[in-house]
Amino acid sequence: MSFSTADQKYMSLAIDTARHAINITTPNPAVGCVIVVNDEVAAAAHTLPAGDLHAEAQALLKVDRDVLGGTAYVTLEPCCHHGKTPPCTEALIAAGIKRVVIAQLDPNPLVAGKGVDALRAAGIDVEQGLLADQAMEVNAGFFKRMQTGLPKVTIKAAMSMDGRTAMASGESKWITGPDARQDVQKLRARSCVILTGIDTVLADDPSMTVRMSASELSQEGFVVRQPWRVILDTHLRTPANAKIIGEDSRCLIFHAQQVQENLEVLQSSGADLVTALKGKDSIDLKSVLTSLAEREINEVLVEAGATLTSALLKQELVDEIILYIAPKLMGSQARPLFDLSSIASMQEAVELEFTDFKQIGDDLKIRAIPKYS
Repeated sequence: MSFSTADQKYMSLAIDTARHAINITTPNPAVGCVIVVNDEVAAAAHTLPAGDLHAEAQALLKVDRDVLGGTAYVTLEPCCHHGKTPPCTEALIAAGIKRVVIAQLDPNPLVAGKGVDALRAAGIDVEQGLLADQAMEVNAGFFKRMQTGLPKVTIKAAMSMDGRTAMASGESKWITGPDARQDVQKLRARSCVILTGIDTVLADDPSMTVRMSASELSQEGFVVRQPWRVILDTHLRTPANAKIIGEDSRCLIFHAQQVQENLEVLQSSGADLVTALKGKDSIDLKSVLTSLAEREINEVLVEAGATLTSALLKQELVDEIILYIAPKLMGSQARPLFDLSSIASMQEAVELEFTDFKQIGDDLKIRAIPKYS
């Protein structure tokens, strides 16, 4: 399908508008809508937090003129079902919109093409597929959850130039500089869950919260949403007074079967305990991720040591790796980024595809996607 230069411009604006909602809409997707009348933008809006207005309804509320015969550019197919809000298709039809340009069809089975059908049945010209890849990136976790029943999993790690993450003693503060650490806060802000292992909790007692204000996150007028913290703790060794439990968001602890010691103490501290089936001495990682998806978790940020991150990689459960590389050398006795000691030949190496490079302060930020067989 051929789209004009103007179409490209207005959909780019809709995608940029959607990006402003990434931190606030979960579990719903972040959607942008731009309404154009007589080649002028009449309104641009994004989805509000879950239970509030979707992008299309919000844009129609903001218009300052008659939109009869206008065009709506929407990054995701308008919904056509009654949920916590009325269908967006009905709002577009009632407003007299004549044309709707959609970047991506909604993978939610409740929509999945039905929104397009409803618009066309009302006589609206519908076109789809404009800047589809860019629009999908905004909601990569939502798409993966809807299509596979698993959330998007991103490993975040900081390392030295020689691939080390901590000294042999465990000392790791600070490998990277303040600019890189601030950038990590943005990763946390868009994530639904921060996942870690019990060894990290015992070693560092981290809080793993978002420590940026709404204005610093460019989301003025909205509360900073704290991601859930999730601990993989086979034998329930998490201290009841751990910072990761006592913060202002939900904390889930996944443990193995038949573990009773410390259970009631942790429950009384406010943690939610969940059994991840795989016998009494181990946790099934895929079961954990499936359980999170069933709780409408779209994006998981892993901040953990080499054991857990390597296990996720070996089981091909990682979608993206974000590395912050500091311009320093820590020596061969320091701890490595991953524990992949089972790899014995180049044929067994885990291949990656680099997708982005950026210097942040004195450090280098690299994004990479694992290329599984």
